[in-house]
Amino acid sequence: MNIIMCLCRNRFVLLILSVFVLLMGTFTQAQENYTKARQAMIKEIEADARITSFYINKKEFDPKVMAAMSKVPRHEFVPWQERLSAYANRPLPIGHGQTISQPYIVALMTDLLKPERQQKVLEVGTGSGYQAAILAELVAEVFTIEIIEPLGNQAKERLKQLNYRNVTVRIGDGYYGWEEQGPFDGIVVTAASSHIPPPLIQQLKPGGRMVIPVGSRFMVQQLVLVEKDAKGNVTTRQILPVRFVPLTGKH
Repeated sequence: MNIIMCLCRNRFVLLILSVFVLLMGTFTQAQENYTKARQAMIKEIEADARITSFYINKKEFDPKVMAAMSKVPRHEFVPWQERLSAYANRPLPIGHGQTISQPYIVALMTDLLKPERQQKVLEVGTGSGYQAAILAELVAEVFTIEIIEPLGNQAKERLKQLNYRNVTVRIGDGYYGWEEQGPFDGIVVTAASSHIPPPLIQQLKPGGRMVIPVGSRFMVQQLVLVEKDAKGNVTTRQILPVRFVPLTGKH
């Protein structure tokens, strides 16, 4: 009886080990597939930069920005049913009527900020947390605001699991910024507003930059670069036409 029990136990252990090895192999293959897909995404972003060079006044993005885009696992920031499309160069739904932005647009907006390691940046519209993760690879601190509570809470947990310790997530109306944490070296807004929110201009440091899509849902939106000089004077420049979900809130 004891011999039979030992044989059964050994077979059970072998079965568990076999399943474990199979799962590890599947996981390793999946990671390799994601890596290849991410590399293909980078090539598409580089091609789009060349195609839109007339608008953005350059043919390639800062290598630091592209390194961050190459590193951050976009598949971790989309729903399970969208993972096969995670590295497609297009926006994807993330629930609650929101999307994760097209990778090219994420790279462009990040590049326009001219991020530096010592900087503090505000993001309005956390969404899945992908843009915040890209920024976290490049600057010292990222403060991000999401008005949709379930999305904000999911992004907070996701960023924590991925070890982005320099990102702070807040649930609230990003139109008013985050005054107690300002001023900011850079501000990125990931939803379209009919105008540039005055509180965000006020919270932008002299010498700082803001990137924001301006326009309504049913009209042509323009990605706008806002710059504040050392004296506090503000200038704006339209970069290229875009399409974003609208900024929401009491305003």
